[in-house]
Amino acid sequence: MLIGRDTERRAIERLVAGARVGSSGVLLITGEPGIGKTALVTEAATLAAGLRVLRARGTEAEREIPFGGLLQLLRPALGELDRIPAPQRDALAAALALGTPEPPARPSGLAGGEKGRGSRQAVAGAGSAQERFVVGAATLSLVCRFAEEAPVAILVDDAQLLDLPSAEALLFAARRLVADPIVLVIAARAGEVHPLAQADLPQLQLSGVGLEAAQELVAGLPVDLVASLHRTVAGNPLALLELARDPEQLRRVPPGVPVPVPALLAEAFAARANKLSEAARTALLVASVDDGELGVVARACADLGVDFAVFAEGERASLVALKEGRVEFRHPLVRSAIYSNAEPAQRRAVHLAVANAVQDDDRRAWHLSEATLGTDDAVAAALEVAGNHAVDRGAHAVAATAFERAARLTGTTGARALRLVAAGEAAWFAGSPERADELLREALALEPPRQARTHADELRGDIALKCGSPARARDILFAATETADPEAAVGLLADVVNACFRLGDAAGALQAADELSTLLQEIERPGTRVIGLLACGVAKVLSGRGGTEEIRQALALAPSVALERDRRRQVWMMLAPMFLRESGTGRALIEEAMRERRDQVAVGVLPAVLFLLARDDATTDRWADAAASYDEGIRLSRETGQTTELALNLAGLAWLSAQQGRAAECRALAAEAMGICSERQIHLGLAWSLFALGDLALGQGDPQAALPQYERLAEVLTSLGVLDPDLSPVPELVEVYLRLGRADDASAVARAFAVRAGEKGQPWALARAARALGLVEDDEQKFLEALEWHERTLDVFQAARTRLVYGAWLRRARRRVDAREQLRRAVAAFDQLGAPGWADQAAAELKATGETARRREPSTADDLTPQERQIARLLSEGHSIRSVAARLFLSPKTVEYHLRKVYTKLGIHSRPELAEILEKGGPART
Repeated sequence: MLIGRDTERRAIERLVAGARVGSSGVLLITGEPGIGKTALVTEAATLAAGLRVLRARGTEAEREIPFGGLLQLLRPALGELDRIPAPQRDALAAALALGTPEPPARPSGLAGGEKGRGSRQAVAGAGSAQERFVVGAATLSLVCRFAEEAPVAILVDDAQLLDLPSAEALLFAARRLVADPIVLVIAARAGEVHPLAQADLPQLQLSGVGLEAAQELVAGLPVDLVASLHRTVAGNPLALLELARDPEQLRRVPPGVPVPVPALLAEAFAARANKLSEAARTALLVASVDDGELGVVARACADLGVDFAVFAEGERASLVALKEGRVEFRHPLVRSAIYSNAEPAQRRAVHLAVANAVQDDDRRAWHLSEATLGTDDAVAAALEVAGNHAVDRGAHAVAATAFERAARLTGTTGARALRLVAAGEAAWFAGSPERADELLREALALEPPRQARTHADELRGDIALKCGSPARARDILFAATETADPEAAVGLLADVVNACFRLGDAAGALQAADELSTLLQEIERPGTRVIGLLACGVAKVLSGRGGTEEIRQALALAPSVALERDRRRQVWMMLAPMFLRESGTGRALIEEAMRERRDQVAVGVLPAVLFLLARDDATTDRWADAAASYDEGIRLSRETGQTTELALNLAGLAWLSAQQGRAAECRALAAEAMGICSERQIHLGLAWSLFALGDLALGQGDPQAALPQYERLAEVLTSLGVLDPDLSPVPELVEVYLRLGRADDASAVARAFAVRAGEKGQPWALARAARALGLVEDDEQKFLEALEWHERTLDVFQAARTRLVYGAWLRRARRRVDAREQLRRAVAAFDQLGAPGWADQAAAELKATGETARRREPSTADDLTPQERQIARLLSEGHSIRSVAARLFLSPKTVEYHLRKVYTKLGIHSRPELAEILEKGGPART
């Protein structure tokens, strides 16, 4: 019976009622041990009568068992496994060790004599951590399939004791439950560090019950004693029940001293256990070190000379119960009290006995590691095998612990270093960058072989680039080239250029390009040459030293070689077209990368891909698609802890918001991006944020407010030596200077910019340069030249900007008829894009010619949220509901929920109507 929890019960009752009518509900219940979390989970099960129930409970003994908690939870739903998308099905089957698909071939290893472990993973970088998220996506798909027959209640108790991979998968699914008939109730101990506690889930924090409820709980005791107990334990129900057994315990507490309730409970349980016979205490200790399976406990007890019948003592003392083939402790604190109260030598002896009793090799290895003093190479080798099994299942957190323990047990320095590298790699893929870096630095201090050293440095560089400072990544990777072989050095230097791109470090990029040029003279492998040429070209463009020829060579060579689908390939094949910024050159590569990553459920690498995709869309007329990609990139960056990609996606969306006239949104996004960028020296994000603030003011017709933003941006780029004209705000500064009457300044910067644009020789830069010269030289031919260059790019916005200034110039020259043609097209383009401030300026200029602009009515598609727009676009292109759900890591019912909102907002009822409206709002693409 649930006593004193009426409010909490009603909260759960509402969630269950919501699931019965088709909506999702999530609740995380937290509190100290004994506060009543388990009672509420049990009450939730009672309230969920008639629902399909999935239930799991975390245990200390299974914290290192990969996906043990998830298997416990999902077992009743596994009949639906074949009905979820194949990549998710295979990943979940491998994670749960169901024996369906073969695990993917693991790259040769650095640990335990497996040559070059992780060499392919090293190239793939953090993308290999995608298993962390694909299992979460599969969990979501499976429970949503399970809920199609009847509403589902998912109940998880002691979530702080779940193995980390299970907790992460559960959290991934919990964040995406929106419109499915599913209620998720999680109970976890307060103050414990685990993924669910650190998440943004709806939370109910329990405090003690009131005095009246306390009196009901311990009926029969004197009122004054109950009141004293209640004050001592602050209403903790379990503490009340335990201390009521022996009220004299209170005399040991000094008057007025607050009592930590969990410690008091542990003391009470330990005191009760100490009253048992030595054999009974040993039997309870055996049960405490494993998962309580009766067969294992019985065999271990026999090995220790203990009669299994002594468990009856523990049952009589209400410490354990034997049921359903297991030894179950009354409360996790009972287990903890018994284990911690034992002598170290006794614990080791028990672990050894359990190791001899279990039949699973991995569990045996874990127990042997607890039973070992000093080093033991055989146990270390067994733990390494367990770690490799965890990697195969995507349980990188468990693998990291296994490899690290194996390293501590390893007697030889070389083997210890290799296992530490493997531990660092697994920790990085598990989303623990600080722990990973520490392990990798420890490994490097042991001077591992060259291949392992290069791999460790690549991983440290990737960690620093994504979660730390690009400057640190650059320095780590540069230093690593000194000991790497030529092929590996090309990859390292390509990563250096990538770091320098984010840093805005032109000098560092150019140094890397010089070294690449030298190395490429010796490299014959086509795949390596493509990566090297692309990185070399980008570095030179950034530094204003040409580079487009190298990029074109690489793009021409790429189709003829079988490049592995790895991180470097995708980064560079997407970056290259952006540096050329012309129509028809490599544009499909970005879409191909996105399709690959979505098909692979590569959530961990999507933020970077989404950023590049959005940046590409933002330089065309697909602004709504760009906004959707930036929005998803921001959400996934936050979820995966990738601060660099978060800053870049924020800055990109700030720029787009500026053009759309969303002032408050632009400033908020830019402020957050600049905070991250300033702290971590991500100068690329700082540059785009400043560009966004300048464009916002200029689009609002306020050149005075735009001036300091553009000038600061120009100063930042100059100080960094970044001479790529595509990052320069000079064409915008020219307009500002002219509006403020500073013609000489406008002329000087326009002519200098034209020189740099000419050196680059690409149409986007040449178009902007010609526009700026047309303004300062009053030269119509320059405007016409700019429009010709614009025809060779896909940037509708910049072309409209040129038509606006050209039309205004024609109006001032009293050529009203000619001006109207340019200004009409500018108004139409700005309206089509959704740039109201710029459209208003063009319309005002047109009105000054004597003609009123025919403005585009705002499309109802403009009212869609980024996620609604994403879903609408994919559905309008013919994708099924389930396909869209899989691509966006949502449930089908959540997609249907958003689709209903889309139809309501747009006032339509069919997909053909949807496609027509989206087409009117601007071309869309996959």
